[in-house]
Amino acid sequence: MRRSNLPAELNRFVGRDGEREELTRLLAEFRLVTVVGVGGVGKSRLAVRTAAAVEKRYCDGVCLAELAPLRDPRLLEHTLLDALGLTDHTLRPPREVLVEHLAGRRLLLVLDGFEHLVEECAGLVRELLRGSPGLTVLGVARRPLRLDGEAVMALAPMSEEDAVRLFTDRATAALPGFHAEDAGAVRELCRRLDGIPLALELAAGRLPVLTVEQVLHRLDDRFRLLTAGARGALPRHRTLRTAIGWSHELCTPEERLLWARLSVFAGPFDLEAVEYVCGGPELPADEVLDVLGELLAQSVVAREETPAGTRYRMLDTVRAYGAEWLAALGDEERMRRRHRDWYMGLATWCELEWFSPRQAEVAACADGALPNLRAALELCLEAPDDAHLAQHLAGTLWFSWVGCGRLAEGRHWLDRAVALESGHDEARLRALWVLGYVAILQGDYTAAVAALHECGEGAARTGNALAAAYTTHRMGCLALLSDDMSRAEELLGRALTAYRELGELNSQVLMGQVELAMAKVFLGEVGTAVALCREVREICEDRGERWTRAYALYVLAYAAWTRGEHGEARELLGECITIDHTFNDLVGLVLAIELLALVTAGEGDPAEAAVLQGAAGPMWEAVGLPLFGSGYFGAPRALCEQRAGEELGPERFRSYVAEGGALSKDAAVARALAGRPAKRVVPQSCVDSAPARRGGRDSR
Repeated sequence: MRRSNLPAELNRFVGRDGEREELTRLLAEFRLVTVVGVGGVGKSRLAVRTAAAVEKRYCDGVCLAELAPLRDPRLLEHTLLDALGLTDHTLRPPREVLVEHLAGRRLLLVLDGFEHLVEECAGLVRELLRGSPGLTVLGVARRPLRLDGEAVMALAPMSEEDAVRLFTDRATAALPGFHAEDAGAVRELCRRLDGIPLALELAAGRLPVLTVEQVLHRLDDRFRLLTAGARGALPRHRTLRTAIGWSHELCTPEERLLWARLSVFAGPFDLEAVEYVCGGPELPADEVLDVLGELLAQSVVAREETPAGTRYRMLDTVRAYGAEWLAALGDEERMRRRHRDWYMGLATWCELEWFSPRQAEVAACADGALPNLRAALELCLEAPDDAHLAQHLAGTLWFSWVGCGRLAEGRHWLDRAVALESGHDEARLRALWVLGYVAILQGDYTAAVAALHECGEGAARTGNALAAAYTTHRMGCLALLSDDMSRAEELLGRALTAYRELGELNSQVLMGQVELAMAKVFLGEVGTAVALCREVREICEDRGERWTRAYALYVLAYAAWTRGEHGEARELLGECITIDHTFNDLVGLVLAIELLALVTAGEGDPAEAAVLQGAAGPMWEAVGLPLFGSGYFGAPRALCEQRAGEELGPERFRSYVAEGGALSKDAAVARALAGRPAKRVVPQSCVDSAPARRGGRDSR
């Protein structure tokens, strides 16, 4: 698990010294602290700043889960798993995985923006706190969870002094060399905006065009207009709405239109998405960049750098205001469909580019687009006439579900999609074989067989030879993981023949060849397996494909180990582990680390072999028992345990296994890639209490 995923600050944090001290004190005294306040008052910024300052208190770090973009409560636990960097391929409920993972950890979990999910969050937080004595939860929302033991900190607007400092800082950034001729006007402006940071930043963003006095004059007019019709609202809510509404009124018609249309995005978005989704006769695509730049300058839109490149986002309060205007324009449904169409196109592009040198970029792109992909899937599922689009999109995203460690979420969408009758055979068949693939990797063989049987029958009825080939391929994969190597060899061979006849070549096809090589090597046909995987490696090098390449490297390393060529096996496994870790492919990663443990034992270092063996243990728990119980895939584990255990003796072997079991996934990968350490220190508690880990089919 990552030590911290807190975002870097993009501008200077100003003021709030007393509030930071108070929040720090509360976190030391209470296990559940919720910061509440009006939107735009600076709750998230204060929470993140304070969490970063107290990180050293928590030996397992700080984790931020942003919940504002989440619309489906059923994905709450999945979102937390993502935030924690956890991957779980089993059929265990995500909540059970969370409770088990956090049980022995000392961690600060920051839940930001859950006001629309209060009931669901309350139940989850209650269960997590009860099962995890070392867990502290810092909530950030407009209302508390109302749980026993919750300390609520109501965040007030900034003091006048802090508000003036913040406004001046942001004004200087917007207009270098800014100096207010009338300091009294600045103070009056800060008072009129009630010291609400978002309102102050919106006002500062106008200074390249207006003077402070002009801003104040226009704001006064707007405030009188709005408050006259909103007497039931709290003053601070009226003030924020005044500031946002005033900023909205000062926008040009094009800027207001873009603001409204941007509200359809559920998470970060890029320029190309904005140009497609928001462009039109009233806002030509070639003008979108300039208009977006103006909204960025006015703090309506924020820019951030992500692994997938530059992205933009709107604060939830600002987005909600835009959504109201979009609904008033009567354009909400059309814009949601355009948003869906863009992300369906993005998913299609990602699938095609997965089989290319841009594979890592595709993984980052799909990860960053996940909130918007979820919104697109949800829209497809809402309309009966769009069921085929849901099936197509859920099937197209197979590379994210399988290749990027999102099996559980993929299963969620695929199950919902195939439950609908779409009347479109091709889309349904695609979703069915992808569902079968995901279910196999989860160990749900009953569901896998049902989906693949329906897919096979449908392919035969409609004459869809490609769907039939994928069905045969996945049935061969099921046989492989069930230790039926002869049947796996026969089915995978048939699928590869069909692919060749159809001219199909992609990562899935190459994976089928690697799976056939696995069956061959387990049957003792090492030379044939090596030839198959060398061909795959050459194609991958030519196409720039890395994900399937990693599995080919695993088989080649296995073959090298059988020949006693430990150096070659270690080199191959090093590259394999690096790739698997990059794509968060837990199945490939745990297989490679266990084989490396066996190689290490063969090199004469049973202690380090036991550490690596132990590091694989928690990964197996996430992968699940079906693979863990395979006699063929478990052979390296069983043999390493036997050899290292004999050389070290039971007690020392258990201590080194415990040392490895305490490593995080990142630390385990770093240990595997670093080779043998010069010095090893084992905690006495691990020596005293560590249980032995047993592999092989009998360990189930």
